[in-house]
Amino acid sequence: MDALDEAVLRCLVRDARSTFAEVGAEVGLSAPAVKRRVDRLVATGAVRGFTAVVDPAALGWGTEAYVEVRCQGPVAPAELRRRLVGIPEVVEAVTVTGRADALLRLLARDVQHLERALARVRDELDVDATESVIVLSRLLDRARPQPDEPRTR
Repeated sequence: MDALDEAVLRCLVRDARSTFAEVGAEVGLSAPAVKRRVDRLVATGAVRGFTAVVDPAALGWGTEAYVEVRCQGPVAPAELRRRLVGIPEVVEAVTVTGRADALLRLLARDVQHLERALARVRDELDVDATESVIVLSRLLDRARPQPDEPRTR
């Protein structure tokens, strides 16, 4: 991957709906050259897909929590993923170092909905213990453009 590939990726991360011509104008390439690079990035797995990012507020899911999960006995990461994928409130899950086996990010309509989702997590994973924190406000999220940040093209 070279500097031009990185520039193309930055454009696509900012707005995956940008046309090849728009990306090309920003990075100094023709639209066909951008297409070839994007096709190669997809073929090599550097780009795993294109998706819509849905605002959880549109679903009415305004309650967010991070949950440390400690399972009863060892559980392989692939098995954790298989068990969590069917719980839609779990929007992100990672394995971590330390006492916990995994750290989950959950979204729910309200605290009662969150409590029901946590019960499903505990049942599905044979959980020994969980520790939850509810998010009060999101200060910074570099993975997504913030509503008050100007988008440039």
